[in-house]
Amino acid sequence: MLLPLPQEPNSCLCFYGAFVIGALLILTFQMLKMLKYHNYESASDIPPGNRGLPLIGETIQFMAAIKSSKGFYDFVPIRRLRYGNCFKTSIFGKTHVFVSSIESAKSILNNESGKFTKRYIKSIAELVGDQSILCASHQHHKLIRGRLINMFSTQSMSLFIKHFDGLILKTLNAWECESTVIVMDEALKITFKAMCKMLMSLEDEQEIGMLQKHVSQVCEAMLAFPLKFPWTRFYKGIQARKIIMSKLEMMISERRKGIESSQEDFLQQLLKEDVKTCSLNEPPRQTDTEIQDNILTMIIAAGQDTTASAITWMVKYLGENQKVLDALRAEQLNIAKTLKKSFLTLEDLNEMSYASQVVKESLRMASVVPWFPRVVLEDCEIEGYKIKRGWNVNIDARSIHLDPTVYKDPNNFNPSRFNDESKPNSFLAFGMGGRTCLGMNMAKSMMLVFLHRLVTTYKWKVTNLDSSIEKWALFSKLKSGCPIYVTHIMDDEKPT
Repeated sequence: MLLPLPQEPNSCLCFYGAFVIGALLILTFQMLKMLKYHNYESASDIPPGNRGLPLIGETIQFMAAIKSSKGFYDFVPIRRLRYGNCFKTSIFGKTHVFVSSIESAKSILNNESGKFTKRYIKSIAELVGDQSILCASHQHHKLIRGRLINMFSTQSMSLFIKHFDGLILKTLNAWECESTVIVMDEALKITFKAMCKMLMSLEDEQEIGMLQKHVSQVCEAMLAFPLKFPWTRFYKGIQARKIIMSKLEMMISERRKGIESSQEDFLQQLLKEDVKTCSLNEPPRQTDTEIQDNILTMIIAAGQDTTASAITWMVKYLGENQKVLDALRAEQLNIAKTLKKSFLTLEDLNEMSYASQVVKESLRMASVVPWFPRVVLEDCEIEGYKIKRGWNVNIDARSIHLDPTVYKDPNNFNPSRFNDESKPNSFLAFGMGGRTCLGMNMAKSMMLVFLHRLVTTYKWKVTNLDSSIEKWALFSKLKSGCPIYVTHIMDDEKPT
């Protein structure tokens, strides 16, 4: 007798078919809803702009800019010209509003209303860590800032300047054996070594080299699409972060076992503060994860791309503006004759008035950090437009720095423009308000020390004038690295 065929497969097929059709209907409904929302937005009093395709927005265009020779910032001016100084877009599934007026920058960055907090895109936040000062909420940021402030005290800065000056002298002496050097490569090595010494007394060349390699991988992944597949840039960055965290964790563990270590560095200061707090039967002031995240942040923010990139742009601008360079060299040679010690001091840097203007003008023109991201905590109004809670608002610092209504002839390298009072709140190289860059004075000091030793030791010529930006760079970084041909200044060339 023949048995009847089982009916379960057909039932399963019907079930899965119904499931797929249902899922497609839900997706279609959501897309229609989003399209309706897009149309509604265009007719309402919110910033103009194009939110792009449903779900992905203009992410593809943003990623294309990242891979271009103009850098990711090229995504912004094209839309600003089309929509004005306040426009919206959608990147990585989030609404972003860009603003480029001094008034809005002041209001948002000072944040007196408490309506904004800092937020980076997911890839950056995951790479630096959620305990980083870059990603902390308003209240948590205050706590972290208070813990890190000792790193930038007058005493700490004086010691740092002395050490950094020694590194510069050693590096420049080595240039005598070379006719052409790549400024970016040299600046990266020096700033990275200086931060490793200051933060954790790390001086072993091999260890520093390995750490720098991993930090570079983290930086290169910051603008990558956050996909954790083994072949992706983001995955490699995350793996590099894990290696760095493991190294820092081991270092902290060893320090805690012998807390009275003779090393006097930033890490040791943090651990000693913890011991004092614990002796009062209170919880530790910070977790090891918080310490690790912020040491990595300090390395990236001060010892990796930012300061090194600023130094590179400064050398390029000076090499292309001989009159400015001559005025700067005259000032620095006069200061060199009056130095009381073999190394530069904080007091010496305070005498460098024209050099300080050169630093400021270089930072303005380069705008190494092109915009400052914030997230809206409650509905508000900017530039007459309604901004919704949860949206991201980006202060377009580069646009303000290159605005001809703010700076006369903004594309000309003219340090003397800072002789006069510029418009208040128009210089945003380090941000503004409670989240002003903690390492601002350290970055300026590094640039001044480098500048003094370079212009009093060498003449140089920039051999590649290309201003193309390095692909995937979060901070404006010259693709060429700024190669220069150097010749030593002979004693008989120096004014007496």
